[in-house]
Amino acid sequence: MDSYKYTAQAYDGSKHKGVVEASDQYDAISKIKVNYPIVETCTIIKKTKLDDILGFELTKSLTGQDLALLCQQCAIILKAGVSIGQCITMVAEQTKKKQLKKELTKTSEDINQGNSIAKSFEKNCPDFPVTFFETIRAGEVSGNLVKSFESLEEFYLKSDKVKKKLKSAMSYPLFVLCVAIVVLIVIMAFVVPSLTETFTNMGGELPVITKILIVTSQFFQNYWFALFIGFAIIFVAFKVITHNEAGKLWWSRVSLKLPILGNIQVLHACEQFADTLSSLLDSGILIDKALETTAKVMDNYIYKREVYAMVDKIRTGKTMVEAVNQSPYFPDILKTMIAVGDKTGSLETSLKTIGVYYTSEYDNATTKALAKLEPAMMIFLALFAGFIVISIYLPMFTMYDLF
Repeated sequence: MDSYKYTAQAYDGSKHKGVVEASDQYDAISKIKVNYPIVETCTIIKKTKLDDILGFELTKSLTGQDLALLCQQCAIILKAGVSIGQCITMVAEQTKKKQLKKELTKTSEDINQGNSIAKSFEKNCPDFPVTFFETIRAGEVSGNLVKSFESLEEFYLKSDKVKKKLKSAMSYPLFVLCVAIVVLIVIMAFVVPSLTETFTNMGGELPVITKILIVTSQFFQNYWFALFIGFAIIFVAFKVITHNEAGKLWWSRVSLKLPILGNIQVLHACEQFADTLSSLLDSGILIDKALETTAKVMDNYIYKREVYAMVDKIRTGKTMVEAVNQSPYFPDILKTMIAVGDKTGSLETSLKTIGVYYTSEYDNATTKALAKLEPAMMIFLALFAGFIVISIYLPMFTMYDLF
């Protein structure tokens, strides 16, 4: 969450200033408009914390599996007729994570004091996603918390399954990459210097390819710290640039235009949109509020903006179909299926079907990309090994000819 300072006008024309916590500028403006219809300025308050500069939390440890288990336990206990406050206490006693136990205990205390369930979670569980708070709020209003927890359990289980599958697919390429880096360091730092000394003692003119290897080795030996600092500067600069509005838009556009990876980004965005929206609508949340919450969880910033734009269009009287069709970033198949669902009165079912379809497409696209990555890495390693072997043996053959 970021802090935004604002100036706004109330209904009576009076001006007000203040600070609001929000996930982004769109979320901040939405919160301000609850009390003040005209927002004049809304700017982020820059922070110096490392987490805010880098754009992610270093200590965050709550997983989709943790959330799914929590929701499953709450649904089962509530079905037995236990009050929500006692239910949260029981779940807190069972969890092994100290921070989560502490947060749930405080939440239970607030609920038992008569506070709102959703607000109690929001106050005491800052690591929980916004989808959790909004779904629980809908269940609280409708009086059907069990359904909300069951819907969340299904949503987080699916989300966690997709993430685990991606991590599993990435494990082998990452392992090969790490081994290659270690081998490169060992060769450049230890093997090549000893061979360089041998070649120098033998005398004679070295081949160009061997000279290139020696110069590269000396560069790694003498300037390894400069490489490290350079990579660190590039990383931090990237995070700082993409932390503001213009930077987020720039990187989102670039990522969508990347070969192979751009298509994967689109598929992932469609999967996120359909799964999150269907889960929220299934919990009884109104379409505009469900879209607003969905926008907050979208990873790609352009898609986040597009979904926020849909919220404004629906609130001005347009239908869901009209709002989606005006977006150039969502594919036609998604627009068509939403139109069918809206026409037949089964939008939630259509969105679930879309979610399943795009999850499958996302998995297939990721698998194909990784299948292409592995042989590409093998070819690169083979060329690198060949370069080193030729660089080492060529001067030996040349010197043998001299004798």
